[in-house]
Amino acid sequence: MLDAFVLEAPVAMIGLFWITEESVYVGAEPAGNGRGVRLTPEGLEAVGTDQKGFWAWRDVRAVTVHDAQVRSSTRWLVNSVMDTVLDVATGGGEAPPAFELHVRTDEEKAELTVYTAAVGGYVQSEYELSLDLLNRFVDGTADVARLLEWGSVEGDGVTPWRAAREALLRSWATAV
Repeated sequence: MLDAFVLEAPVAMIGLFWITEESVYVGAEPAGNGRGVRLTPEGLEAVGTDQKGFWAWRDVRAVTVHDAQVRSSTRWLVNSVMDTVLDVATGGGEAPPAFELHVRTDEEKAELTVYTAAVGGYVQSEYELSLDLLNRFVDGTADVARLLEWGSVEGDGVTPWRAAREALLRSWATAV
């Protein structure tokens, strides 16, 4: 899986979200043989090898995360994350660990694979805030457009410090 990731543009990682100027993903952005989930204001889109589908937010009843690596350490490993992604993109390493995103509607349950973007796991507080935000997308009280706007206007492809990431996650979850 040497071509699992290609950096589309400068990227910021905030909680479970990989945010570029043009897209929001859960986990890392997939490319080549990678798999992932893109979030849009309209819904969730499964992308990548052997994984296709789209679920409109109005039809989604629940989104749950399974088997994501979570750590309580306050140390954020941005440089290591970028090194790992670049190693994978250039053939210098193995694909990162994956977790599952389960999407449930009235008619179906899809189990989607998402690659972890954070080396060593996600910070517990950001993980929990990310789950809250995903739930807000499902119940219609938060909008993915806010993340897209931040990525295109303010993000600059730079991952903010932890306190700023947590503040962004809170603001996205509380604003309609």
